[in-house]
Amino acid sequence: MATKRSGERSRVSGAVASALGTNAAQHPSLTAKSSGASTDIFAQMQTMGHEQVLLSHDPSCGYLGIIAIHDTTLGPALGGTRFWQYANTHEAVTDALRLSRGMTYKSAVAGINLGGGKAVIIGDNRRTDREALFRAHGRFVETLGGRYITAEDIGTSPADMEYIKLETDYVAGLLGLSGDPSPVTAYGVYVGMKAAAEVCWGSDDLGGKTVAIQGCGKVATYLARHLHEEGAKLIVTDIHPEKVEQVVRETGARAVAPDAIYDQEADVYAPCALGATINDETLPRLKVQVIAGGANNQLAENRHGDLLQERGILYAPDYVINGGGVINVYGELHRWPTERAQEKAGEIYDTLLRIFEIAREENIPTYRAADRLAEQRIAAVAGLDRMWMGGQRGRGAAGQRGSGVQI
Repeated sequence: MATKRSGERSRVSGAVASALGTNAAQHPSLTAKSSGASTDIFAQMQTMGHEQVLLSHDPSCGYLGIIAIHDTTLGPALGGTRFWQYANTHEAVTDALRLSRGMTYKSAVAGINLGGGKAVIIGDNRRTDREALFRAHGRFVETLGGRYITAEDIGTSPADMEYIKLETDYVAGLLGLSGDPSPVTAYGVYVGMKAAAEVCWGSDDLGGKTVAIQGCGKVATYLARHLHEEGAKLIVTDIHPEKVEQVVRETGARAVAPDAIYDQEADVYAPCALGATINDETLPRLKVQVIAGGANNQLAENRHGDLLQERGILYAPDYVINGGGVINVYGELHRWPTERAQEKAGEIYDTLLRIFEIAREENIPTYRAADRLAEQRIAAVAGLDRMWMGGQRGRGAAGQRGSGVQI
């Protein structure tokens, strides 16, 4: 365990909202209003069922961080650290809350013993002076004593995780271990897309199918390679032209402008960038039969999942199909070989078939079927927690849920 540095931590572990206003000069976007939206954190926590939300500030390096812990019934909260230039505080808090809830459900459906959490760092992820920033983040993670384990996410890398590791042991995705989770995540998305194809067209063969991929980041690039090898036709886009060019060179994909991706005649729409791309504006434009991609929080609101069902579009719930990343990290924590993590990610195929079957039998949207499956597992394990196990597993000295779990 990393050595405690109580003197230094006193200035970075204070979970006070006022910290977000202290460094406004370095983060001018945080002074922006959020179109009339107010950030009532307690109301959001109650609505979504969160256990904790913590804020931290280190003025020496301009660090502004948020950690959201959703549920620790199954184990310590795991979730990556996202480094992003949010428009305002409301947007950053909301993203942390939504993403952490998704991690709870993701781990539950994947059948692994982890809860859900997420961290966000507010700022420009292109900055090159990263050591102090991520060491400050590592100290923030350390204050939670293992209730939250972090890893890589958008805007961060295995090298950043190494800086975090200098301050805490509660980090995964390290160089020389599981490293970048993108290959396993992409493989899970690929087999999940094949499961959706089986249900939609009676065959999981994606050869000859047209897949419109939004985003050309790491997960999307690995996914494009799998699809190209199977003979799928690809349409791709990204806000970074150089990433598009790389995928086009490797796979022969056809590139389109970012906003044009929603208007393409395709069989599958694969959102692999930021979330909420299925919304009131984009949904009527989609000309696909299947939605299966690696992005988190693909539905802007749950009602958009209802609308997809009404339109006859088969939706592979995001936290199910992109569960390969959390499986990869879980494998690292338990020292699995890489092959075992990929094999576990392959089970996403059967999990989605089960979810599609529940949705069909009960005539409910697929996202509701996935939620039901996750909630059933959490409830079953929560029931076991009431049994005395002869030790402190699952309960800390203060009797708080999850505070005594050891990794």
